Amino acid sequence: MRETLCRCRRIVVKVGTATITYPNGRLNLKRIEELAWVLTDLRNRGIDVALVTSGAIGVGAVRMSLAERPTEMRKKQAAAAVGQAMLMQIYHNFFDRYNQTVAQILLTKEEMGTEERYQNTHNTFETLFEMGIIPIVNANDTISTYEIEISDNDRLSAMVAEVTQADLLVLLTDIDALYDKNPREHEDAKRISYVERVTEEIEKMASGKGSAFSVGGMQTKLEAAKICEKAGVSMAIAHGQDPTVIHRILAGEDVGTCFGKGIEEKER
Repeated sequence: MRETLCRCRRIVVKVGTATITYPNGRLNLKRIEELAWVLTDLRNRGIDVALVTSGAIGVGAVRMSLAERPTEMRKKQAAAAVGQAMLMQIYHNFFDRYNQTVAQILLTKEEMGTEERYQNTHNTFETLFEMGIIPIVNANDTISTYEIEISDNDRLSAMVAEVTQADLLVLLTDIDALYDKNPREHEDAKRISYVERVTEEIEKMASGKGSAFSVGGMQTKLEAAKICEKAGVSMAIAHGQDPTVIHRILAGEDVGTCFGKGIEEKER
């Protein structure tokens, strides 16, 4: 299955809050720059790339001098409004160093809920890909509370992979793979290299949550895997501390955890 990943012509990469921020909630600028370099390099290869980024609420919370991620809904939305502007400015600056144009797309579940909106969203992505532009996607938390409540963009990234008909979704997170038990609590935890289908047994392996500025955990990543499974999209989970792990995944190396049956040729 891993050997087929070299055939990827379109990928979606999702970065979690813990991947692009330090434990104190401030942005890890070095890692964001490395991510911009890797994704631009993939784009230069001729691979279509979309980036789904978390972190708007966490970054906004720090900017607003909040000690942790807010719990009151209106403060979450205010933090998202501040954080989205900051994130896009920083992404633009780093991608611009490599002469790569980026675009912002803010989505809610409504964009996936009707045929017309779904098609409009698909058309926007296709046009950006045709023009060599990397879309940067986030949930529109400033107007929709649904995305704030349900996840940290894992499921959103799976829906983006579905609407763009991507070959692969890569989730960069603060853990390097799916394990048979929580590796932070059990020294004998074993990495699961490959999952063809998410079963009840696989779901029982998921537990825990990220940092004080993030939401969700391995459970939402498995839910993303199930969305990808239905859409015929392969998925990989890997540690985001080194964004070049994406190159290793596409080279077929045994890193992280891969889900699905492999990459088939698709007509664009």
